[in-house]
Amino acid sequence: MEKKIIHTKNAPAPIGPYNQAILIKDTLYVSGQIALDPTNMNLVQGNIQQETTQVMENLKAILTEAGMTFENVVKSTIFIKDMHQFAEINAAYGAYFTPALAPARETVEVSRLPKFVNVEISVIAVK
Repeated sequence: MEKKIIHTKNAPAPIGPYNQAILIKDTLYVSGQIALDPTNMNLVQGNIQQETTQVMENLKAILTEAGMTFENVVKSTIFIKDMHQFAEINAAYGAYFTPALAPARETVEVSRLPKFVNVEISVIAVK
């Protein structure tokens, strides 16, 4: 199996022993992204929509580096700290997808996320 490491300075550097994404043949596995600003590695503060938008921008930067867009995303996983924020997260997330081409997805409420953020999203994309 040949793995290609995908890395861009336009998304946050990993905060642990992992890569931003791995490309195997035509399939891209993108690590979970949180609302870190890649220019200074500070968390985006504000409301949950701003936090989710930063997460989506980080995902977009990684997809772009791999020569893909959100139209290539076939699966996403959303981890949220509070299911009461689902509608707001969904609104920010949904702005990045054409409804007819939206990926399969699950959304899971969890007790804690890295750096105690409110949302983390990972995706799988195929060329």
